[in-house]
Amino acid sequence: MSSESPLAMLGGLTAAEFLGDYWQQKPLLIRGAFPDLECPLEPDELAGLACEEGIESRLVEEHGESGPWQVRHGPFDERTFARLPERDWTLLVQAVDHYVPDVAKLLEAFDFLPRWRLDDIMISYAPPGGSVGPHVDQYDVFLLQGSGQRRWQLGGKVDDDAPIIAGIDLRILERFAVEDGDDWVLEPGDMLYLPPGWSHHGVSQSDDCLTLSVGFRAPSADEAITSFADYLGEQLPASRRYADAGMAPPADPTELDDDAVARMRGLILETLDDPAQLAQWFGRAMTQPKYVDQLVQSEHPTDPAELVAALQAGEALMRSPGSRFAWRALNDERATLFADGDGAECPLPLAHALAGNTPLDAKLLEIEGAAELLTALLDAGSLAWDGEFDE
Repeated sequence: MSSESPLAMLGGLTAAEFLGDYWQQKPLLIRGAFPDLECPLEPDELAGLACEEGIESRLVEEHGESGPWQVRHGPFDERTFARLPERDWTLLVQAVDHYVPDVAKLLEAFDFLPRWRLDDIMISYAPPGGSVGPHVDQYDVFLLQGSGQRRWQLGGKVDDDAPIIAGIDLRILERFAVEDGDDWVLEPGDMLYLPPGWSHHGVSQSDDCLTLSVGFRAPSADEAITSFADYLGEQLPASRRYADAGMAPPADPTELDDDAVARMRGLILETLDDPAQLAQWFGRAMTQPKYVDQLVQSEHPTDPAELVAALQAGEALMRSPGSRFAWRALNDERATLFADGDGAECPLPLAHALAGNTPLDAKLLEIEGAAELLTALLDAGSLAWDGEFDE
């Protein structure tokens, strides 16, 4: 996709214009971003997902039996929904793209962004008045109206220490003031982009209001530092330690002097400042699956020869729902393929094919090492035989 081609879903902006002027900087309202959108699932289907084991879901009632802003976590049952009032509640289901292919297909429209930044598509349903209160998210999100109408009000960027209402299981802001002009009702096909840290409040205006939230994740500094340090620590020899050969006699043996601190600082910075290791860690970190238990590993190792025979007989593999892939070139011929938190070196064309949209059929076997890597990914659960997840 050319960064210079205007995109209807971005209101006629090019990808380069959107990334340069809006991404992580300021909101953007796009009327008719998906003008012919047919909502990929019905409210009853969303409720059905919320009743299944292993699918993350929440039910938020503004006026619950146990008090204001009551939150319950799924799985639910039909009786739960039958007891709900006619208004002022919201059902939220995470990672619907993992379970509904028509929802996952929407992600193709967001290929102007790195795929490894994607978190998931959450879908919320609400009758009139349904809301989760004014709040702030620390991730980029595109709020696509699937059906019905939702009113969105924005309150601008807020500080990390903005006060929130105490005593409830939601991070609702104590104070929320709508900025001039940032108050819209979205119709089906309209979309609102919000960068991290921007306060917002969405309220359903109609029956059967479905909103699709396409979220993009980014590790926090504390998560990144801890994770990278753990990754490096697993590989460092025990002999790499603080050293002070040639130091001057201490003026006071109990003082932790500046020279000692400088030596320790040098050890830490020299260890961390390894671009090659950072890239290997980053690829693994950003392809960690959202739900590890969603990957179904093979009970018995697959024979590569059997995999080759199956592909040559016309069968094909598919990327498992929820699996995450990325690649990084090592040189002009080799790359690391990252898949679900692991990494494997392979020919560059193979890494590019597996991480992209290339069909996973017998043609891939023309690339050296393909059979072995496909077998390893199949056994790890990152790949599956085509049709395995069909209902």
